[in-house]
Amino acid sequence: MSENHNTKVVDVLVLGGGIGGLQAAVDLADRDLKILVVEQDTSIGGKMIGLSKVFPTLDCSSCITTPKMAEAAHHDNIEIMTYAELDQAEKGPSGFQVKVRQKPRYVVEKDCIGCRLCEYVCPVQLPDAFESGQGARRAAYIPHSNAYPQCALIDIDNCIFCGRCIKACPTDAIHFSQGPEVIDVRAGAIVIATGYKLTPMDSVKRYGAEKLPNVINPLLMERLIAPHGPYGKVLRPSDGRIPDSIAYVQCVGSRDISMGVPYCSRVCCMYAIKQAILLAGSLPLADVTIYYMDVRAFGKGFETFYQDAKAMGLQFVCGKVASISEDDDHNPIIRVERKEEGGEVVEDKHDLVVLSQGMLPAWNPKGILPVTTETYDFVDVPKKKREPTATTMAGIFVAGTAAGPKDIVDTIVEAGAAAAQASAYLNSTGWIQSTEVS
Repeated sequence: MSENHNTKVVDVLVLGGGIGGLQAAVDLADRDLKILVVEQDTSIGGKMIGLSKVFPTLDCSSCITTPKMAEAAHHDNIEIMTYAELDQAEKGPSGFQVKVRQKPRYVVEKDCIGCRLCEYVCPVQLPDAFESGQGARRAAYIPHSNAYPQCALIDIDNCIFCGRCIKACPTDAIHFSQGPEVIDVRAGAIVIATGYKLTPMDSVKRYGAEKLPNVINPLLMERLIAPHGPYGKVLRPSDGRIPDSIAYVQCVGSRDISMGVPYCSRVCCMYAIKQAILLAGSLPLADVTIYYMDVRAFGKGFETFYQDAKAMGLQFVCGKVASISEDDDHNPIIRVERKEEGGEVVEDKHDLVVLSQGMLPAWNPKGILPVTTETYDFVDVPKKKREPTATTMAGIFVAGTAAGPKDIVDTIVEAGAAAAQASAYLNSTGWIQSTEVS
């Protein structure tokens, strides 16, 4: 991969604009290093910007994430590319030679003023991905109210090319002729902070998640209980009714060899307890039940959080859920073996069921970055105790759930460690001095 005269030169390339990537970027930029953040989504903020609150403190998630987004966005030493992907990367004698593919928004970012007039006149309505399919967005849209950049984009696959957005745009920012652009980047080091995705909803077929409308995933519940969610209240997807009975089924897709994910995802117990506590506050008359095999409350304040939930009257049922079906009114029916009742098999009816899914790596670097992955495709960290963020390739570091399941606090701490190791690596190789001379 040869370098051309238009190559962008940065000290560190950060892959991922979630809380881990942003923390690493800010820490590095504060060391007076030039940082490029590449985020594949249309906005930075990652999954954390869509959460309601964080455990165990119940602090507002947006109140933590948006200041970090703003700090990175307005930092003189940080450049952010959203809606972009890493095509390939090679290590050479002068750092990493990288190709980044900028996908077309069909809106010129520097010309867009975020007025949303294109969105207001667009006649096409689609399920809103940020709201986990609830609510609606237009084919011309800004991803969400806290998005950065506040730049519209056109969903070209669903656009009917009526031209209303072009007429409404006051800055002539919309260009349907826009295409993908490949940008050459040279970086002294790389930090991988590409985050996680949930195990598939249909990973346990007998839970009927693909067929039963009132069996939902935890990220949708986050949006339903969030103050800025799609409805402003918790409603059942099937009929819009406020549920009187809500259940959580733990270890869906995790700790199950048959599903190929035998490991514990570490956060599922705690986010279920957090959501249950929030539901008890927003729906004080509702019954909330958590079906679990064992509760893993390992972090600081986690056990107290768990005990507080039990003291509030939340129901914890120890037992393995065998299957989920529904009655004629789409009320989910959980068939479970209750271990604390001598293994009795019972059927419990609820209005709404949340499947506590586990974590998978969101991105596999195989064939793109010269690093190896572990058995389950998380980035391999061979010296976890001595160099907790160093990968199998010198100069490439990893932070957060790209290296394995962990919570937000551990992700932020690990991002800081990755920034420190990347900075030390640049000093040890003479990169900083060489770029200053050039």
